[in-house]
Amino acid sequence: MRNEGIAGKELGNWRSRLINPVLNKEFRLRMRTARSMWTIFAYLFAIGLMALCSIYLTQELGGSSTSFNPERSRILFYFLSFAQLGLITFMAPGLTAGVISGEREKQTLNLLLTTQQSSTTIILSKLVSSLGFMVLIVVSTIPVYSMVFLYGGISPSQLFLVFIYYFFMMIMLGSLGILFSTLFKRTMISVIVTYGVTLFIYVGTLLIFYVALSVTNNTANNAVNPAAYNWIGHILAWNPGVALYSILDPNVSEQIYEIHNRGQQASQKPAFQLWHEFMIIYGLISAGVLWLSIAKLRPRLKRRNK
Repeated sequence: MRNEGIAGKELGNWRSRLINPVLNKEFRLRMRTARSMWTIFAYLFAIGLMALCSIYLTQELGGSSTSFNPERSRILFYFLSFAQLGLITFMAPGLTAGVISGEREKQTLNLLLTTQQSSTTIILSKLVSSLGFMVLIVVSTIPVYSMVFLYGGISPSQLFLVFIYYFFMMIMLGSLGILFSTLFKRTMISVIVTYGVTLFIYVGTLLIFYVALSVTNNTANNAVNPAAYNWIGHILAWNPGVALYSILDPNVSEQIYEIHNRGQQASQKPAFQLWHEFMIIYGLISAGVLWLSIAKLRPRLKRRNK
């Protein structure tokens, strides 16, 4: 009995260290509702139905052959992967853009700041609790991907890298939502700014790439000895969609850095994959964004000049 009491006490200490009161409250409010269960059911039903429809359409368009081509399995995997990325892009900013500003609007932020929880604990707890439900949804779709493995064409390492990329995208977009929720007092403004920045990350980086590509091609055509390396390929390393595609097809990274000079094509292998560069860039940005959110959470008194 005494050993069981000591073990229970140690387990409780570890639980209190990993799950603080803020995180415990947020998890209870978000997970223990009937709406969460039906949301997961609806999403799994929808994505499962889309997967089955995709298999049926690829078989019909591929002819009357009774066998399933592994190349069609890759197309299905690409479709599911980008569908999941779209879900994360749509949900992550909305789940995190109001966690701090919502507390401020309900006039409960000051009470939260007077507790023994540090600013780092509050920010990280809000981020983890907000993204926890989305992590549960994404993980629950793993059985849907089993339909892809029935037909082959996809390696388990690719699926593992895709889900690691998903979790990274959640943290990156969630960090932006936390920052704007901390900086702005109104939740509506925070949500709009967060979705605006997210839209720029997807669309703005592509526009900048095509403009830079056009300018570089015109300069190379007019130059006597054009440059041997095309630097604008690194612009696409800022785009989440291109980074995901570089995981699905590793040859894309080499194709992006290919150089076209006066009808001749020369290639230079990149030092690392494009999605590696993406995760390095946005990993540093996410760390800086979280640090700024922690620094701006608590109001600072202005010093009076004597």
